[in-house]
Amino acid sequence: MSDLLLTWYGDDFTGSTDVMEALTLGGVPAVLFLEPPTAEFVQERFPAARAVGVAGVSRSMTPAQMEAELPPIFTTLKSLGAPLFHYKLCSTFDSSPSVGSIGKAIEIGWSIFQPDAVPMMVGAPPLKRYLLFGNLFATVGETTYRLDRHPTMSKHPSTPMNEGDLRLHLGKQTIRAIGLIDALHLADSDEQITARYTELVNQGCQIILLDTLDQTHVEKIGRLVWSLQSERAIFSASSSGLEYALTAHWQQTGKVVKPPPPPPVDRVDQLVIVSGSAAPGTAAQIEWALANGFVGLRLDTSKLVDPAQADAEREAQIKAALAVLDTGRSPLLYSACGPDDPAILATRQRLNELNLEPASVGYRLGTQQGLIVRELLERTGLRRAVVTGGDTCGHAARQLGIYALEIAMPVAPGAPLCRAHSTHTALNDLQIALKAGQVGKVDYFGSILSGRTP
Repeated sequence: MSDLLLTWYGDDFTGSTDVMEALTLGGVPAVLFLEPPTAEFVQERFPAARAVGVAGVSRSMTPAQMEAELPPIFTTLKSLGAPLFHYKLCSTFDSSPSVGSIGKAIEIGWSIFQPDAVPMMVGAPPLKRYLLFGNLFATVGETTYRLDRHPTMSKHPSTPMNEGDLRLHLGKQTIRAIGLIDALHLADSDEQITARYTELVNQGCQIILLDTLDQTHVEKIGRLVWSLQSERAIFSASSSGLEYALTAHWQQTGKVVKPPPPPPVDRVDQLVIVSGSAAPGTAAQIEWALANGFVGLRLDTSKLVDPAQADAEREAQIKAALAVLDTGRSPLLYSACGPDDPAILATRQRLNELNLEPASVGYRLGTQQGLIVRELLERTGLRRAVVTGGDTCGHAARQLGIYALEIAMPVAPGAPLCRAHSTHTALNDLQIALKAGQVGKVDYFGSILSGRTP
């Protein structure tokens, strides 16, 4: 596997496809798996691949669950022999000491890769995510918010962001010393930036944050991180900004060539959409879709999380969606429309009444939503679908028997239309978009239906 440039593990499904898109469009053919593949399988089925990833759901795991789940995956990916391993975290840094702990993931990666330090690039300017003097910002519409003031992330149902300074936020998840190369340092020469990094390592910093505000920073970080190669693989915990940085550097040095964009796919008459996101961006997309010919079906999430009622509610929703499809229109099944939807509180209360772990909501809903998508696709023969919401996508994809994904067409940064390889014959070569809640323009669902490129 010496041709591989990197391997990655994504802490949620949509973030994993984001990495695949950035690599593929940047000139690095990439394949995303749901389970870690052997070197022999990659060589046999995907011989052109230069990057291999595994889509995970660690963003919704407890530290104990991460300890059980991640070490064998990291070890298998290490065995593929790439010079860099990337633990892909969300560019909105979704995490807490008890759920999706990035600090815990770093500890696990440290035990396997034994790095001198972990470079951490969280900003991703193409996705409108920025790190400045260690503080994380994200843009919504025309307004850029520090994450603890962000309209979605400050109210996230699982990991609300209450601190924008990542040194403080991450410091609650790890005892490792955290350093920073800030925007002023990045104005220096490449040699001075490298010297700053080395100085921080010598001072005992084991995690080094890298400010990222613009393309100049992206290119400098790509050069810096790739220069850290030694006899051990580089281990980085970063957003997909790292792939934008590395591909920019590789293109500049001639290691890869930027390919032409993939051709657009054909329009389809109908598709299936299932949304598990409460993000304002998805709410706007739902509203646009309902005003433009899609038919909305609200999922009763209080019933879907209840083991005694989930099967009946799922069957009722499938029946309703089939009725919509019979009219020639496309169903959009959604669990919430925005962060203030009363269904969110009602679902939490139902979990409490049932004495079920609140953190299990993603698994319970995502599994049921995946079963709904699978049943609808198998019954109708439709070949295109959309699933939204990071946790929803990860759990739903497993119900579809998907074992690998490749890019079919870019639609919005971080949310491409993919071609699925599935163990279910009826779903093999399915075209599916697995979209994070806050990603995409208001007419995203219309773009998927029509096959429009940006």
